[in-house]
Amino acid sequence: MAAPSSVPDPARTRYDRMRWNTPLSHDHAALLLERLAVGEGDRVTDLGCGWGELLLQAVEPTGATGIGVDTDADGLERGRALAVARGLDSRVRFVEAEGASWDEPADRLLCIGSSHVLGGTGPALARLAELTPRGGRLLFGDACWTAPPTAVAAEMFEEVESLTDLLEHVHASGWRVLHLSTADQREWDDFESTWRAARQEWLIRHGDDGRAPEVRSRLDAQLDAYVRTYRGVLQFCYLVLGR
Repeated sequence: MAAPSSVPDPARTRYDRMRWNTPLSHDHAALLLERLAVGEGDRVTDLGCGWGELLLQAVEPTGATGIGVDTDADGLERGRALAVARGLDSRVRFVEAEGASWDEPADRLLCIGSSHVLGGTGPALARLAELTPRGGRLLFGDACWTAPPTAVAAEMFEEVESLTDLLEHVHASGWRVLHLSTADQREWDDFESTWRAARQEWLIRHGDDGRAPEVRSRLDAQLDAYVRTYRGVLQFCYLVLGR
């Protein structure tokens, strides 16, 4: 039976309660943006921007201009609405495009959790160096292992590398590490919880909807995988890099 038209699609609500799609607190974000040192007149590009919250925060107090690049049309529309609401639509634009094909240089680059769209960690860092002039900086975020993972976690996240391997890619690409920090447990728990929160709320409100059993099963499986397999095991590293 088709769901009533008044009931929203739960799949389209998954980002609704998220500040940004990464394990990152307000204070941690402020520290990273301070280290990124965006200046008046800088060009800032966020590859894999989602709805561009971090990009907007980078640009808003600095007088810089920004471009958010992503393939998620819904996220880009959300970003454009946020830019209008903050009076930043004249300085920040959002472009629906593949990050791998983007070739405009920028003084400051952001690439958070999007190395996969550029071919993986090593290729991404090399490509981002090509887009950044000398004196430029990059805020790069990527999953990593800071200790040997369990066999189950390693199988679940088979493309994730160790922090030492990540740093080898950094140096091989000609970057220098200006800042390194990792997400703490509270940031991870908040990220995982808010990623599910809107769908949990949907389930509470629409438990008799025909889609509810599938949504419930998926959410329960995701929470179980987080708690049993990679909570406190998988890490996320933030690097501010210069060249």
